[in-house]
Amino acid sequence: MEQIIVQVALDAPLDTTFDYCWPASENRQPTIGHLATVPFGKRETTGIVVAIKEQSTLPTERLKSIININFELPALSAEWIALCRFAAEYYQRPLGEVALPALPKNLRSLKPAQLEKAYKKLAKNLPKSGEGNAGPASPNLNEQQRIAAQEIAGSKGFTPVLLYGVTGSGKTEVYLHAAQRILSDRTNDGSAQVLILVPEINLTPQLEGHLRARFPDLTIATLHSGLAEGERMQHWLAAHLGQAHIVLGTRLAVMASMPRLRLIIVDEEHDASYKQQEGLRYSARDLAIWRAHQLGIPVVLGSATPSLETWQHAQSGRYRKLELRDRAVKDAVLPKVRVIDMERDKPAEGLTSTLIAALKRRMECGEQSLLYLNRRGYAPVIHCDACGWISNCKRCTAFMVLHRPERRLRCHHCSLELPIPRACPTCGNVDLQPLGRGTQRIEEGLAQLFPQARVLRIDADSTRRKGSAQAAFDQVHRGEVDILIGTQMVAKGHDFKNLTLVGILNPDTALFSHDYRASERLFAQLMQVSGRAGRAAQKEDGNASEVLIQTRYPHHPLYAAAAAHDYDQFASNLLQERKQAGLPPFIYQALLRAEAKDLQTALDFLAQAAQSVSHQGIIVNDPVPMTMTRVANLDRAQLLVESESRPQLQTFLKDWMQVLRATKTRVRWSLEVDPVDI
Repeated sequence: MEQIIVQVALDAPLDTTFDYCWPASENRQPTIGHLATVPFGKRETTGIVVAIKEQSTLPTERLKSIININFELPALSAEWIALCRFAAEYYQRPLGEVALPALPKNLRSLKPAQLEKAYKKLAKNLPKSGEGNAGPASPNLNEQQRIAAQEIAGSKGFTPVLLYGVTGSGKTEVYLHAAQRILSDRTNDGSAQVLILVPEINLTPQLEGHLRARFPDLTIATLHSGLAEGERMQHWLAAHLGQAHIVLGTRLAVMASMPRLRLIIVDEEHDASYKQQEGLRYSARDLAIWRAHQLGIPVVLGSATPSLETWQHAQSGRYRKLELRDRAVKDAVLPKVRVIDMERDKPAEGLTSTLIAALKRRMECGEQSLLYLNRRGYAPVIHCDACGWISNCKRCTAFMVLHRPERRLRCHHCSLELPIPRACPTCGNVDLQPLGRGTQRIEEGLAQLFPQARVLRIDADSTRRKGSAQAAFDQVHRGEVDILIGTQMVAKGHDFKNLTLVGILNPDTALFSHDYRASERLFAQLMQVSGRAGRAAQKEDGNASEVLIQTRYPHHPLYAAAAAHDYDQFASNLLQERKQAGLPPFIYQALLRAEAKDLQTALDFLAQAAQSVSHQGIIVNDPVPMTMTRVANLDRAQLLVESESRPQLQTFLKDWMQVLRATKTRVRWSLEVDPVDI
C-alpha cells in the first residue's frame, strides 16, 4: 500500500520532529498544521504536522503509522507554524517544545466527538457579531490622542509604533479607537482580529470590562494562565476559528492562533513580565514585533517608561514615535514629586512624619492614598540579638521571610515553610526580633497610627484565591478604602479616580544592585506607581496630588529625574552609559546557566562548555556563581556570551547547542537568549 511521509513535531526531549506514514489511499489527507495522534515509544501522544515529505532518512518500512488525524479542527496556519519555527530557532529550542505548549492542554487530548461538543458549546456562548461599532460610552479624544489613533489605524504594512505617553495620558483610549477603526474597516470584510497584550493577569479584568463596554457586538476572548483548562480551550478556539475579534491576554497570548490578525498592541511594553523565565525563555514583546513583521501589520508598543531597547529604536527612527505629553482628563495634572530625607526625618513604623501628616490630610479630605512597598510578608528576616542568628533558608542562599499573620517563615524562592521558632536555634534566646518591613508590617503600623482608617493590603499573599485580586481592586474603586498598601501588583494599569497621594517606601536597595538594569527598572516603577495619583481633574481647593519618596539618598540623580518626570533625559543618560560600557542594546547576549548538587560541578561544566566551540566575534566570559547561588538544594552558576552582531551570535549558539546537547552530563542546564536578569 502506497504511503505518504508526514513529519510531526512532538513535545519531546532534544529532537522533536519525527517521520510517520499515512495511507495515500485515504480520502482525507493531512496538511501542515493538522494535529495528529502518533505512537511514541510505548505511549500515544499528540503532535503537529509540520511537513509533508517525499522521502525520509529512514526506509518507509521502518516508519510507524499515524494513529489519527484531527480533521475536525481546522489546521493551524502556515504563518503560525512559521512563528513557532522562528521562536525555536532564535531561542535555540526544539520546534515541538515551542509549538505544543502554545496549545491548550485539553485540545491535545480531545477525541472528535469531544471536539464537536466543544464547538457546540462555543457557538452557544458566543455573542452575536456586529460591525465593530463602538458602544455608547466612547469619550472624545484630545488632539494628541486623535493623531496617534489615526496614525496607528492608517498604517500600511509593517509599522512598529512606540506610543510614548505620560501616565494617565489615555493610551488605552488610543488603543481602543485604533482597534475600532481597524475592526470596522470594510476592506477587512468585518473579519479582522486585534491582539492586545498586558503584562500581568490582574490587569485583564479592568481592560476586558472597557472592551466589552466599548464593543458590545464583538466577541472578545481572554488568554492567560489563570483560566481553567476548559475555559482556556474555549477562548483559544474562538481565536483560532476567527470568531474572536479581540484577543486579550498575557505573554502566552502572543502565540495564539489568529488567522485574521490585523493589529497587535503591547501595553506596558517595558515590563519584565513579558519575558518567560522557564522552559522556552521567550520575550512576548519581541515575538509580537516579529509576528507583525511577518504579517505586514502595525504593532503598537505603549509605555510611559519604554525599555531602553525600544527607546533606542525610536530615537534612531527604526520605530515611529507617537507622543502623549498631557493627561487625558481635562485639568488633571501630573502629581508633584517630593523626596524625603530619612536621615533627617526618622521614620516611625516605617513612615516619616511628613508622610504620616500627608496621609492624615488626605483622609480628612475624603481622598485615597497608596503606600507602595515591593516587599511582601511581615519582615524580610528575623534575628537573634544575643548571638546574631538570622532566619536563613536551609535550601537557598536567601532569608526566610516572616509572615506573621500565618505565624510562618516562608522562602519566596523555593516555597519552603517553617513555623516561627519559639527560641533561637543557636543560643536559646526567646527574644527574636523582625528586621526590616514588608507590606504586612506596614499594615500593622497603620492600624496603630490610624485606627479609624479603612486599610487594604494587595499583594501576592492577600490575593491567592481566584477572584480575590479583582474583588480587592473593586473595593478601592468603590471608595471603600482610605489607604491602600501594595506591591508591584498596584503599580500600573489601574485608574483610581480618588487617589491623590502615593508614598514610596524603601526604594534604595535597587540603587546598589549588581544588575545593570536595576536603575532602569526602579525608575519605571517610580514613574508607574506615581502615575496612580491625580488621574482625575484637580479639585477646586487646589490640594494637588503628590508623591512622597522616602530615601536615604535624596540627592541621587535618579530621584531628581523622577521628581522632574523627565524620562527623556534619564533614558538618554542611561543609553550613553550603556554604550560606553558595551551593554545592551549596543551588544547582544546569551546566558548559559547550570545547576548541580555542588557548585564546582556546575562551574566545571560551564568551563568545558566555554572551550567547546569558538567563533570569531564572540566574547565568552568566565563562568561565575549566580548571585543567589543555591536554590532548592541546587547550586547555580552562569556563563555570559556576547557579540556585537546578532547574526554572529545566532550562528555561534546554533553550533554550540549541538555540542552541548551531545554532551553527557548530570548537570541541568538552560540557555537564555537576550537575558533580562544577569
